[in-house]
Amino acid sequence: MYLVYEYVERGSLGKVLYDDEEAFQLNWARRVNIVRGVAHALAYLHHDCSPAIVHRDVSINNILLESEFEPRLSDFGTAKLLTSDASIWTTVAGSYGYMAPELALTMKVTEKSDVYSFGVVALEVMMGKHPGELISSLSAKAALQSDPDVLLKDLLDQRLPPPTGQIAEEVVFVVTIALSCTRAKPESRPNMRFVAQELSAHTQPYLPEPLGTIKISKLTNFSK
Repeated sequence: MYLVYEYVERGSLGKVLYDDEEAFQLNWARRVNIVRGVAHALAYLHHDCSPAIVHRDVSINNILLESEFEPRLSDFGTAKLLTSDASIWTTVAGSYGYMAPELALTMKVTEKSDVYSFGVVALEVMMGKHPGELISSLSAKAALQSDPDVLLKDLLDQRLPPPTGQIAEEVVFVVTIALSCTRAKPESRPNMRFVAQELSAHTQPYLPEPLGTIKISKLTNFSK
């Protein structure tokens, strides 16, 4: 028996993001589109498959890019079908730095585990940093509250010119959504259908203030 896979030209998102020359091709519009595409893929797994499928290993190395930078979610080796009670007890699986914190305590997987991983990926794409450094620098929600002067512009990928106009609004909105996805409590995170719909909305909220003055703390109160 042979397994045949579609060839995806650019390889993994991780390879592109951490190669300075290739990363420059990932302009802000493409990054927003990648995040949006992954959101729709997860929304399909969680809400349009029966039973629902939890990927369990969403990371930038498991997202492949086509020639035009369209994303493909890959590597379903650890994916699980959810049982009728919408949860499953399992062994630890996933990539370090992307796993939801509750998995270390309960081993109970729900769709919200993927939501957390998606949030980490989305932040990493916008900020061009490994999730370990990213989570350390943001130090989760508690640290953001204690250090309200962290500016979004200082956390965005410095290899690109700052986003402007409508794309700046979209970048800010992606970061806002991503922060809500990485909340410590699973029940506080939005579901992926909501995330995909919000990211695909034709109208994005206007910037509350100039990009250069937006503090991360102001982006952490997004409600689903």
